[in-house]
Amino acid sequence: MVYKFRVILDAADDIFRDIAILADDTLEDFHNAIFNSFGFDGMEVASFYTCDDTWNQEDEIPMFDTGDIPGEQKTMSDYLLSDILDKENTKIIYVYDFISMWTFLVELAAIEEIVAGNTYPETIFSVGEMPAEAMDKHFIAEDEEEEFNEFEDDLDEEDLDMFESDDSFEDYGFEENWN
Repeated sequence: MVYKFRVILDAADDIFRDIAILADDTLEDFHNAIFNSFGFDGMEVASFYTCDDTWNQEDEIPMFDTGDIPGEQKTMSDYLLSDILDKENTKIIYVYDFISMWTFLVELAAIEEIVAGNTYPETIFSVGEMPAEAMDKHFIAEDEEEEFNEFEDDLDEEDLDMFESDDSFEDYGFEENWN
């Protein structure tokens, strides 16, 4: 079977590629098809992320095993496209270059029969030119107020007065280091 994907750059302008690839190809093969289709040199690290129907990121599928025990973590080359995506699970997120954070929303649009004579993977449709730089990503905490007060201990200046007359701290004569 052939999977046809729409790979959309997460940007203000419409920039996407439609890619046809065999269902039995790996996520690593798909990674190669994506970076070639968008004109990247392929020298940067990338990952796929499973997600739900509303694009909420879930599990990472990296290019390389970064686990503590070699072979413990599965990588892109360990997964066939058909292992991850099907008629019910059609969405996945792709991030290329963790410095620039090029982020792509990838959706399985069709599952079709192989066309004799076609070479896969294949970019079958292209819209938009890649910008010179990736969009800035702004990560917002769920509850910013709570995050800032995480270490709040409700102490004020009067609470610290208890240390003013405390002679239990010896003078070690290090004042010359602070001048």
